[in-house]
Amino acid sequence: METAICGRLPLSPNHVFNPKPGDRHPLCKGPCTNLGIPMAVSATGPGKGGGLLERPVIEKTTPARDSEFDLRKSRKTAPPYRVILHNDNYNKREYVVQVLMKVIPGMSLDNAVNIMQEAHHNGLSIVIICAQADAEEHCMQLRHNGLLSSIEPASGGGC
Repeated sequence: METAICGRLPLSPNHVFNPKPGDRHPLCKGPCTNLGIPMAVSATGPGKGGGLLERPVIEKTTPARDSEFDLRKSRKTAPPYRVILHNDNYNKREYVVQVLMKVIPGMSLDNAVNIMQEAHHNGLSIVIICAQADAEEHCMQLRHNGLLSSIEPASGGGC
């Protein structure tokens, strides 16, 4: 169905209605004042509510890759895992402390010494609690440096 405005050219369903200042049209009550805002006029066939304007579709754009905020959010919601250091009879205590400080971001000397001593006396110690992917990475780095380590869900039993 085509629509004509005030005897002007017929409009297609997707025609942009762009009035001039002061124009009077059946689609405007009084003189048109909302200038500069393009408005799509859609006329549907009889029986389908002809002459009604369609609701505009607002498209949300999403970035092509996850933003830093999204990554932090997903890591916060991921279930936490424990990285566990196991005692061994091969590595010197000083070496264990050095590896802990090298592998775990922000590990202080005091924390590394406490973790090493707990593993030495109790057989194991919790090194850090973090997201699963980070826990796997820390565990792998500890193993590459000759330390015995494992991971487990933080909600699991023990410790």
